[in-house]
Amino acid sequence: MAEAMPPESHVETHVFPCRVYYEDTDAAGVVYYANYLRYAERARSELLRALGTDNSALLRRHGVMFVVKECAATYHEPARLDDALEVRTRISRIGGASFTAEQRVERAGRLLVGMKVRLACVDARGRPARLPDELRLAFTSWVE
Repeated sequence: MAEAMPPESHVETHVFPCRVYYEDTDAAGVVYYANYLRYAERARSELLRALGTDNSALLRRHGVMFVVKECAATYHEPARLDDALEVRTRISRIGGASFTAEQRVERAGRLLVGMKVRLACVDARGRPARLPDELRLAFTSWVE
C-alpha cells in the first residue's frame, strides 16, 4: 500500500530529525498512530524551509497554501517514548496544482512507517491554484 520510497535513491531526500516525547505516546509509551502524521507535516514544512521558502511566505507572496488531498500510511513497527526518529522525505510527483511526497519515519535506519501524501495547492478561498514557479523549480532535483 504506502510503502513509500525505497531506503536508497538517486533523488534528493530531506531528513528531519525528531524525538518522541511523552505527549506523543499512549499509556504504554507507544506513539499514537496519528502522531506520525504530525511528524510528517513538520518534515514537509522543514523541507520547504530548506528550499528557501515556508508556508507563510507562500501565502503572503503567492496567495497559496497546501492541503492534504490524500494520505496512505503503512505502519510496520511502533516508536516508543524517547526514541530518536528521522523523517525522510522526497517528492515523487509534481502536477500543475499538486505534488506527492513519499515519507519514511525511521529509527536507526529501520522503517517504522511509510507514507505517501498528495498535497493540493489552493488559494485563500480553498480553490485549486497552480504551484508557484519558484517552488516547481526548487522541487526539480527532488523528483525521481
